Amino acid sequence: MQDKIIDIECLYKKYEGSEFFSVKDLSLCIDRGTFFGILGPNGAGKTTLISMLCGLIKPTSGKLLVNEMPYSTHAYTIKQQIGVVPQEYALYPTLTAYENLCFLGSMYGLKGKILKERVNHYLDYLGLEAFKHKKIETYSGGMKRRVNLIAGILHEPSLLFLDEPTVGVDLQSRLVIVDFLKQLYQKGTTIIYTSHHLAEVEELCTQIAIIDRGTIYALGTSEELKIQTGKETLEQAFLALTGTNLRDDV
Repeated sequence: MQDKIIDIECLYKKYEGSEFFSVKDLSLCIDRGTFFGILGPNGAGKTTLISMLCGLIKPTSGKLLVNEMPYSTHAYTIKQQIGVVPQEYALYPTLTAYENLCFLGSMYGLKGKILKERVNHYLDYLGLEAFKHKKIETYSGGMKRRVNLIAGILHEPSLLFLDEPTVGVDLQSRLVIVDFLKQLYQKGTTIIYTSHHLAEVEELCTQIAIIDRGTIYALGTSEELKIQTGKETLEQAFLALTGTNLRDDV
């Protein structure tokens, strides 16, 4: 029997003033130790779903458990067990990478020797040791992405949420980030991951959910989704399930 780390039943979310549900009647179980990809076109409900899973916004209705706990009564405990790497840089531009990470690590209760060792270890692993005392505002996009990633995993969470962690980076940074994520996964971290880079999703994810219009359209491995749709690539399967119409939104 698999150990569920996320359990969702009949989840709904409607924002105040909106006529439509951003997430509707969504049910999903994610097993511990999974590298889980959430795919969908713009406006599909991905960000809303991830925001609820991270405890940033409350569902309108439905059940949402993380490690068998609801946010309503165990928010602090859950947030100590999860890591969040947002698409936007969650960094202070006028502080150095080292200063940013020491401050953000302290927010999770890390301090002293352990905090300094972890900051230095991850900066070195991701190729940033030589630049750790430079201000973030001087960093390239790829360097900022790597620091952003470190900020989300310093406390070594058992569950990690990643929103487009390689968007806008150079190939070298992408390869370093992907290798680092593989290492985290192999060490037992459950990863929930969103991306528009479908080749990357196919390379990394052991399970994939395709969502659109706030609900799940398909669920399975990359190979299962291709077989289900009769397509040769994940990109073709994705388009077969969600269509080719533009999803521009303002």
